[in-house]
Amino acid sequence: MTTTPTTSSPATAGAVPLIHWTEGGEARSARWRSERGANPPKKVVVADDSMAADTAYRLACEGTGLLWRGDFQNARLLLQALARRVDKPAKPKREKRVKDTKAGESAAVAEAPAPVFPEAFHLHRQAQAQRARVLSMVLIPFDADYSIPLRRAPDAKKACAEAWGPAKEANGSSVASLRELMGFISSHEWRRKGVPIPALGEDGPHNRIHPHYGVFSPVRGEYIDLVAQAPVPEGTDDLLGFDIGTGTGVLAAVLALRSGVQRVIATDQDPRALACARDNLKRLGFPQIEVREANLFPEGKARIIVCNPPWLPARPGSPIEHAVYDEDSRMLLGFLNGLAAHLEPKGEGWLILSDIAEHLGLRTRPWLLAAIDAAGLKVVDRLDAQPHHPKASDATDALHAARAAEVTSLWRLAAK
Repeated sequence: MTTTPTTSSPATAGAVPLIHWTEGGEARSARWRSERGANPPKKVVVADDSMAADTAYRLACEGTGLLWRGDFQNARLLLQALARRVDKPAKPKREKRVKDTKAGESAAVAEAPAPVFPEAFHLHRQAQAQRARVLSMVLIPFDADYSIPLRRAPDAKKACAEAWGPAKEANGSSVASLRELMGFISSHEWRRKGVPIPALGEDGPHNRIHPHYGVFSPVRGEYIDLVAQAPVPEGTDDLLGFDIGTGTGVLAAVLALRSGVQRVIATDQDPRALACARDNLKRLGFPQIEVREANLFPEGKARIIVCNPPWLPARPGSPIEHAVYDEDSRMLLGFLNGLAAHLEPKGEGWLILSDIAEHLGLRTRPWLLAAIDAAGLKVVDRLDAQPHHPKASDATDALHAARAAEVTSLWRLAAK
């Protein structure tokens, strides 16, 4: 095992990022890959099965990359060991001793739980970012065809190609974090098996959405059910619908199944989402849905316009987080401010939004109502659903108080 401090050259526009290390007395380099946009570690250690978990944890916390040369399955075990150390709970605070004036005896009083305010949310995000940095220090080498030159390594070529694009021999070898690779493999399994959507049918292959890597997976079904249940505006049997920011295409498919909806235009501006939506809608058999590249609205007007923007008004920490975080509520405000101009007479905009940002102190209900009013819109009705995802009942989650109180709503909006 050789340890050598190295510094990567600053990346220039269009330049391929490289990671540098010394191995066997020779200076080496390879293409650096990071889907979350992280820079390569400045220090690299060539590591193998002989490295103790405590040593690896210390180096990872210092920002030293561990370029793995041992057994692949042992690298996975090491990553799990690092995760246990990162997630080790802090020692509980000392109980306060207070005197019971009636009984004249001391009693232990537990500390009150910390309130969920913006500070708690930002501290949670900082902790998660630090966790990601530490766990991303276990590095895996790849050959030009995305094969992994390690003992007992899986065949992850297809998973890597789905995330990175087709392998090109000219690109040579590369290095990426094991944690990122595990994300690719997990995403590949979701894509292969698909996510069952009851609103598309009770069973069979035609009720599944297959999310691509980097596209938000529709695993939370309550917002999908709201679109399936909301009353469709009356007046015609030839309704045109828009699905703004379609992602996997799931809401466009559900909308197309509603009575009276004859055609749907689904938009997105992310290449992965566009490819994912087209793949899913073709697989499901929806020729009446057209997928277009657009920033929010396509040209024209529609009777129903659906939008499920990211629910948290915060800055994304990586490209893949754009499905969760909407910095400065840009997409939400863009949808609201453009909605009236794209609605047909008696048309409705269906805004799907969780109120978790309100419970976290990131946004208020008066702010949302004022934004709706300022956009020349009025609230026709609101349909609510209580989420049932696992974190809503996980009392150990740092944001449990907000998650337990969360409500997902479909706001039926119309032009004034």
